[in-house]
Amino acid sequence: MRYSGLRIGDAASLACDRLDGQKLFLYTAKTGTPVYTKLPQFVVDELDRCPRLSPVYWLWTGNGSKEALSENYRRVFREVAKLAGVKDAHRHRFRDTFAVELLLNGVPIEQVSMLLGRSSIRATEKHYTPWGRARQQEMEESPDRAIALDPLVRRETGKSQKLRRVK
Repeated sequence: MRYSGLRIGDAASLACDRLDGQKLFLYTAKTGTPVYTKLPQFVVDELDRCPRLSPVYWLWTGNGSKEALSENYRRVFREVAKLAGVKDAHRHRFRDTFAVELLLNGVPIEQVSMLLGRSSIRATEKHYTPWGRARQQEMEESPDRAIALDPLVRRETGKSQKLRRVK
């Protein structure tokens, strides 16, 4: 979930054939274009080590409804979080972290929205625009920090400060 942006139900019912090397097929966009994300190799390795419950799915037998499966994984998540002492744990934070990390690393919000499987960019903008703004502010402040550390700027700034003291 952290590295794919999948919801818990989609992760729990993930079919093995959706993973090709490190490329995870998420869905087909409205345009008919397949949408993939790349998983870190250690995640792929852990999936490979996972005992499969069926030849088709990573974490599901394929029996029962996906809704019941999702609820079961939600319950397990709550129990694990409680045992680990994590307060206010919420499974959706993995999806949020996926989106925010992409935005902070310069991925356009339109692409993040597509990776999250949103039908409209509006919901993505509603929830994640502040991270885009934070990234923009950081980009604007970075040159200021670089300029302030420049030896010539420091020397000239020091001269002007000395001149002001004399006045």
